[in-house]
Amino acid sequence: MKSQIVTFLIKCPDQKGLVAKITSFFYEKGFNILSCQQYVNSVEDMYFMRIRLNAEGTNISKVELENSFLELVEPLQFNWSVNYGDEKQNVAIMVSHTSHNLYDLLERYKEGSLNCNVKMIISNHNKLRHIAEMFNVPFYHLPVTKETKLDQEEQVKQLLDSNEIDLVVMARYMQILSSDFINYYKDRIINIHHSFLPAFQGANPYKRAYERGVKLIGATAHYATEDLDEGPIIEQDVKPVTHESTTQTLKRIGADIEKLVLARAVKCHLNNQIIVSGNRAIVFPEAGE
Repeated sequence: MKSQIVTFLIKCPDQKGLVAKITSFFYEKGFNILSCQQYVNSVEDMYFMRIRLNAEGTNISKVELENSFLELVEPLQFNWSVNYGDEKQNVAIMVSHTSHNLYDLLERYKEGSLNCNVKMIISNHNKLRHIAEMFNVPFYHLPVTKETKLDQEEQVKQLLDSNEIDLVVMARYMQILSSDFINYYKDRIINIHHSFLPAFQGANPYKRAYERGVKLIGATAHYATEDLDEGPIIEQDVKPVTHESTTQTLKRIGADIEKLVLARAVKCHLNNQIIVSGNRAIVFPEAGE
């Protein structure tokens, strides 16, 4: 096996002996266990594991490993995935008018703190093309109206599929995606929004938050689902504000929080730290990697 670091994500009904069976399996195959993180949801009686392995010195192929693992897990009703760390994931960023999240993601990508290939930027407006050119990332302007929505989404799909995109990041893409589009890329679309939902929906949320005298503002990053802004939450953060904060101050603080929250969520996805269970995201912390 060429790749040295292998990550397994496992979800199954909780039962006795899981840790022993799983770790013994990898020990017998010659792997060194770098970290083993677990979580048990006692309410739903479900078990979750993220296990990272060093494959150095093993002679087993990927096919042999996965076939052998299947023999172990089928009787235990495992839902699992494996990442070999030998290929970077391909990412597409979707934006509309707002630039702060786009700038931040591209800077982190160029600095190497996001382990991926940003293959393209897709926008329904042409306003942010100069940012794509600045970072030398292909930019696709695909305008959309109510009448052309499905045709435009089909164009987006073709772009994503032809470039083998693994993850779509909605960095303030201000369009509601259709159910068909979302389900086609299930658990592969990350969205970011301010934390005022559902109280202040629609336009000018910071103005209405200011008028209500809010004392906390923040941001939420989540996987996109058919239920608008209600998908599995990956990351959140908040910051206290006071009556002295103006609408513009709230917007500025909100933008800063959005950048951090979205970047952390994207990094967790790229690092294979997330298991989606129903409408919850089980997010394991980095384990020294």
